[in-house]
Amino acid sequence: MKKRVVALVMACVVAFSMTGCGSSTSQAKGSETKEAAGAASSELVDGKFAETKHITVEVYDRGNDGGSDPTNNIYTEYIKKGMLEDHNVEVEFVEVPRWTETEEINNLLASGGAPDVCITYSYPTIQTYANMGGVLDLKPLVDQYGSELKNLNSWLGDTNIYWDLNDETGKLWAIEGKRANSRRILTFMRKDWLDQLGLKEPTNREEFYTAICAFRDNADKLLGKDADKMVPFSISYDVGWRAALLIESMMDPAITDKEFYINGFDDRKLTQNGTKEAMRLLNKWYNENLLWKDFALYTAGDSTEDDMMKAGYVGAFQHNWDYPFRNGEDSIQANLKRIVGEDAKYVAVDCFENSEGKNLKYVDSTAGDRKIFFPSTNDEPLASLLYLDWISEPEHIKYLQIGDEGVTHNVLDDGAIEVVAAQGDAIMNSGNNIDYTITCNGLNLADDDLTLLSMSHSYQPSDPDDVQQAIDYAAADNKVAKNVKVPEIIAENGMGEALASKRDIAYDTALVAKPEEFDKVWDDAITDYLNAGGQAIMDERKSAFEGKYGDSTSVE
Repeated sequence: MKKRVVALVMACVVAFSMTGCGSSTSQAKGSETKEAAGAASSELVDGKFAETKHITVEVYDRGNDGGSDPTNNIYTEYIKKGMLEDHNVEVEFVEVPRWTETEEINNLLASGGAPDVCITYSYPTIQTYANMGGVLDLKPLVDQYGSELKNLNSWLGDTNIYWDLNDETGKLWAIEGKRANSRRILTFMRKDWLDQLGLKEPTNREEFYTAICAFRDNADKLLGKDADKMVPFSISYDVGWRAALLIESMMDPAITDKEFYINGFDDRKLTQNGTKEAMRLLNKWYNENLLWKDFALYTAGDSTEDDMMKAGYVGAFQHNWDYPFRNGEDSIQANLKRIVGEDAKYVAVDCFENSEGKNLKYVDSTAGDRKIFFPSTNDEPLASLLYLDWISEPEHIKYLQIGDEGVTHNVLDDGAIEVVAAQGDAIMNSGNNIDYTITCNGLNLADDDLTLLSMSHSYQPSDPDDVQQAIDYAAADNKVAKNVKVPEIIAENGMGEALASKRDIAYDTALVAKPEEFDKVWDDAITDYLNAGGQAIMDERKSAFEGKYGDSTSVE
């Protein structure tokens, strides 16, 4: 908390030195930026600058063992070469740790050292610095240079480009990357363990519970001398994400847009109706020795849990829909087979039904991905926009996602693209190379039919049938989030990290509480969350929704 406050103070000092914190100076800065960009535009001849420009671009460092250098590999060279040839723009990549990205971006913005092209999952971080004059308004830029951004406009469309547009102020602080698909999270179980115990893949919550109890009760049979390492159902420190399907199954499927939005500042659904009862059930399972006992000891980026899955100690978990298949030969699935045996594998199951009997999954629209923004220290906004346009060109997306034939992919007899394990600088540190295709999250091979044909082959050496099962389950019974267009919620500014920390404390302490103490522990933690700013956010969201939509509980 102290670090966050210091960062904000530093940012305001930087913002004063650059632009001032008042609205009039922010407008002046925007005007200066527009004029400067206009001058740059006059330098373009066939899309190229007369004089070479230089920009810096953020890229995540995921700390992958054996991965490639995120700032220097065949994909960064492809981008650098293409941008120089097509636009006379030199590109330099700046690595930011993925698992502490919000804190790192805070520090970079506060020090005035942020890359020209920044990405983050935290819109409140952007809004906080925008209010200090530390972020460029993209609206006049994308409006003025729209004719130069054909690929960006074609790929993202108005929906993603203007998703975060404030209708009252006209300010656009960020552009939303596009999800090529809306798959989100699934439950995975050890298929070989189910088979050994004569159990079918669960189709409802009770069958899932029966299965994880059987894993616990048969640890000696399933793990032998390693029986003490048995984890029937693994939940990490990020309980709100890693138990999302259970939590959402206990929410009212008829929840209104209004209620969902009011309780929606925290995307881990901490204050949604139904969350407490889901946590009560998880608490019961924890006290029955069905969950990973040490989950709260390990923070983001730690590999302990993945290592347990690879070693064969974990019976079930919830995570991103493709999580066990990611990272090729170093994937959970590939390691599990090498360490345990050829039959060992995880399969997707769909088993958390709501009150209507549906396995409903709350998914984002095409937006809701990485937020792309330019700090006010960006002196080359047009060159930066051309960068976003260049990486949004269909063939560029395709190359960045599948690389070179015979090196990172093969073409099968039916034309499908089969991604294969790469070596050295050709290794992709993220699925489909999303750390470079920042406007595109998910496989997109320019041809819809080819993309669908290739999707299950994108996770070698995992069995395409297992991947396809995950694809099918992830696409079933989805509920797409609405874009609630209301003015800025002032109470949210600067609260992202602080409330996220209190959210995790609420989840963690309630999960491990003694059953007879659960209500008190949960209620006290929620009270602390609300008193720390959560209630003020919810109250302001309620007022903003009613101010925009009146008596309606729907955004439509």
